[in-house]
Amino acid sequence: MSGLGFGFRVGHWTDADSITGCTVVLPPLGNVTSCDVRGSSPGSRELESLHPDKRLTEVHGILLTGGSAFGLAAADGVMDWLAERDVGYRTKVATIPIVPAAVIFDLGSGSSNVRPGPAEGRAACEVASEEIATGVVGVGTGATVGKWAGMGFLAPGGIGLGRATSGGWSVSALAVVNSVGDVVGSDGSVLAGTSNPDPEYLPPALPDAQIAANTVLAVVATDATLDKRDVHWLAGRGSDGITVSVRPAHTRYDGDVVFTVATGASETAGTDLDLLGYLATLAVASAVRDAVS
Repeated sequence: MSGLGFGFRVGHWTDADSITGCTVVLPPLGNVTSCDVRGSSPGSRELESLHPDKRLTEVHGILLTGGSAFGLAAADGVMDWLAERDVGYRTKVATIPIVPAAVIFDLGSGSSNVRPGPAEGRAACEVASEEIATGVVGVGTGATVGKWAGMGFLAPGGIGLGRATSGGWSVSALAVVNSVGDVVGSDGSVLAGTSNPDPEYLPPALPDAQIAANTVLAVVATDATLDKRDVHWLAGRGSDGITVSVRPAHTRYDGDVVFTVATGASETAGTDLDLLGYLATLAVASAVRDAVS
């Protein structure tokens, strides 16, 4: 698998020296988008507009970024790049791109003084394509996993892709993995996690624990025709994919967010939302595991 499919384009900006980066997802226009926030420590922008009770349905870009809250500034560059191409929500006086964003905390992986900003968000847009590099690239550059038994025993994280197909339907996912927990396979075996020879959960309150620096972010894509409430429900099933592939998952020190985008382009009749939910769980779990493979 080399991309999300369904007409999505993705671009990375990577700083291998400072060990940080950002990733921009550019969905097809006319989409319906929502999100599920499962982590207790999210860093984000424009998420409230994605709630199913809010009027907005379409987004024009999604930013996944390193740099913690500082990295949210990269969304300004994404907005400017889209506005220059007249892509956005049209008002009488301006076209306003809607670019929700979420961050991982990677400031301890390299230089804490270097983080993505507007120029870096723009650079990611410039190279966006349907082919996606995975691994230690873009937002996954400074990602790490397996911090639950001490920061000295962590393992590299990254960014990965997953897809699940059944009954004529297909759901794909992109995930960046920077979790407190280990990444585990479908059989429960640890694919990437703590190397502590005698692991024991280290309470985050301890001064040397430093594990409040985590998050799994994902984008789920489908070509089904769904309303916003159903897309929100589907995002929750995407979060279930984190639950089954990360152990422990969704801690108070993770900022897990799953975005879901439905393009409405499918010609397949009879949408089965429960089947799509099952596929979303499988796709996100596959993307999480692919990120560390």
